[in-house]
Amino acid sequence: MATKLVRGMGSFFKSCACKHQGRCSHLYTIRFRNSAGRQVEESGFPTQDDALDRLTAIYSEKRRTPVQQAELKREIGKQRFGQYAASWLPRQRHYAPGSIRTVNQLLDSQILPILDSRRVNTFSSTVIEDFILSMEDRGVGLATQQNAFDTLKKILLDALRRGGMDEDPFDGVVPPEYVPNPITIPTIEEIHAIKASGSDGLRVVIDLMSGCGHRNGEAYAANTERLVADDVYRITEQIDGKIREPARLKHRKPGEYRETPMAPLVRQSILTYVDKYGVSPDGYILQTQRSKLLGPFDT
Repeated sequence: MATKLVRGMGSFFKSCACKHQGRCSHLYTIRFRNSAGRQVEESGFPTQDDALDRLTAIYSEKRRTPVQQAELKREIGKQRFGQYAASWLPRQRHYAPGSIRTVNQLLDSQILPILDSRRVNTFSSTVIEDFILSMEDRGVGLATQQNAFDTLKKILLDALRRGGMDEDPFDGVVPPEYVPNPITIPTIEEIHAIKASGSDGLRVVIDLMSGCGHRNGEAYAANTERLVADDVYRITEQIDGKIREPARLKHRKPGEYRETPMAPLVRQSILTYVDKYGVSPDGYILQTQRSKLLGPFDT
């Protein structure tokens, strides 16, 4: 039989059938309503005092939570997942345009067809595991499974942080495991062979990637204004592979940059290309299928 306490505080009880529950070794369970108004149970309390202490702590926390804040948490929990995801993405202001496109593709193709209408506060580990099984049944590749899982996790953990859920629905869930193929790093001889058979622009890209550690999109944004010293290159942007326009760096806020050492060979490669083709008024060097809006330019 449950022991009721102050109104709104909850109750504690043992679920065993022992005649003298006060003296048996079975653990106590507490039952209460959380800030979202849902009935919740927790078990594992050895004594009445332990159960009462936990109920008191929960009750005190609820009393400290303003009514408006509690109502906001309830509203978040009632939202459909698709609605919450649509409001979550614009708040990710640190995402580059390419990352936003990737998230939208994963939502549209993998996540929303299965979870769009589910209410946020009904997600559980079973729901997450069923979602993973649905991707396996549809033959979705492991890399896409992992990306979809990671995206779903970011959205739901945000809802958890904001009070829309009481428990982490990913607790105990084994995520899809994608093991990428080993990366093969070309040898010096292979790099020279590629440069010998490539275009002048490709040679600059290869030199920046192999000599300064540029990502490919960063190399396509080569700019003479970034030669901040004879031996330093400042990477400030990349060329977006989809829209083919300058974009901020991956994992960086607008205006942030990183600097890399620049070997004499890389500097000479850039200057040789500039002597031959010129630069844009803004200092951009290359014009390729990826960076269609940039050079070569009249000197």
